[in-house]
Amino acid sequence: MKKPFVTLEQLKEITKTYPTPFHIYDEKGIRENARLLKKAFSWNPGFKEYFAVKAEPNPYIMKILKEEGCGADCSSLTELMLSEAVGLTGSEIMFSSNDTPAGEYTKARQLGAYINLDDYTMIDFLEQECGIPETICCRYNPGGVYTVSNGIMDNPGDAKYGMTKDQITDAFRRLMQLGARRFGIHSFLVSNTVTNDYYPMLARTLFTLAVELKEKTGADITFINLSGGVGIPYHPDQKPNDIMVIGEGVRKAYEEILVPAGLGNTAIFTELGRFMLAPYGHLVTTAIHEKHIYKEYIGVDACAANLMRPAMYGAYHHITVMGKEDMPCDHMYDVTGSLCENNDKFAIDRMLPKIDMGDLLVIHDTGAHGFAMGYNYNGKLRSAELLLKEDGSVQMIRRAETPGDYFATLDFSEFFKK
Repeated sequence: MKKPFVTLEQLKEITKTYPTPFHIYDEKGIRENARLLKKAFSWNPGFKEYFAVKAEPNPYIMKILKEEGCGADCSSLTELMLSEAVGLTGSEIMFSSNDTPAGEYTKARQLGAYINLDDYTMIDFLEQECGIPETICCRYNPGGVYTVSNGIMDNPGDAKYGMTKDQITDAFRRLMQLGARRFGIHSFLVSNTVTNDYYPMLARTLFTLAVELKEKTGADITFINLSGGVGIPYHPDQKPNDIMVIGEGVRKAYEEILVPAGLGNTAIFTELGRFMLAPYGHLVTTAIHEKHIYKEYIGVDACAANLMRPAMYGAYHHITVMGKEDMPCDHMYDVTGSLCENNDKFAIDRMLPKIDMGDLLVIHDTGAHGFAMGYNYNGKLRSAELLLKEDGSVQMIRRAETPGDYFATLDFSEFFKK
């Protein structure tokens, strides 16, 4: 059973200052998890985690992870700017974008970031915009259907990302002609895997590719980026990944494939978002309405604008009714928000304890792709973000939006002139 990292007593105190809904993050859990990941890959001297900024683009969270030795995986100009704001520069930033707008490579080069090219055609685009750096990375897509021990995981052949093997080989040759001296290989094939097999299997794919690329092109391959894809158990009955087992699986592949090929100094990078943060974030909301028609509904003061995943994917997020953890789950509810969309539901036919108006609900695992995917449909305003610090104090790390924020992009208009 999932247990919140805050108590009812803490939430009652917090809500005296910060009304619901809000996202709250657990600093202690974030730091401990970052240290565990580092331990799992400590066998590789060059290992570095590049936190996927898109998962939670908040500089306070990024600063915590920077203090734990993490860099930043960026895919846009503003994510690069966020990284710069928290003091990340140079090789602490990996810029992995696709369909990249003009000017974004320039910013990445100004920061000294690693640039990861998604397509062969981006070589000339980059060269014309700001030149080819001496260290460059290319993204690989093996195509086909990716399977592991627990079945089909995803279909890379249907994904827009990366180059074919022939294209990445040609890309290395072309980049060497344009002045590149050191190379990285990157691949992102699947999302949110709950299996210890994915990273070791991907590692074998990329390590084998690295050996082949070295033989065919003579390129100096200095790092291999396993990207993201290591997930978390959203359902309470799922068995979580064991990052120590995953790290050991990658090590075995490294020793078997890279070391004999003379690539034993290759650094291993990761770009995790969900694994790094999802369990360490809660969306806290209050039950404000109940409705009894063909089904039983509980209306809360949060909505899909605060957490899109259930509405967008039908994703499961566990819910704890605070103070009623030991009560029987003998009531079936749809837990809904107030958007004028019928998919604005955090839970459908969910068995929960009896919910009374004013009850505080914790929606689990919102630390990644929670607040980050928020939006303003129906004129809804995004909530505050709070940090539960290691000493038990609470810090606001993003204020709640106001109507003034909503209308700010209309400040040029005669209707909303300041």
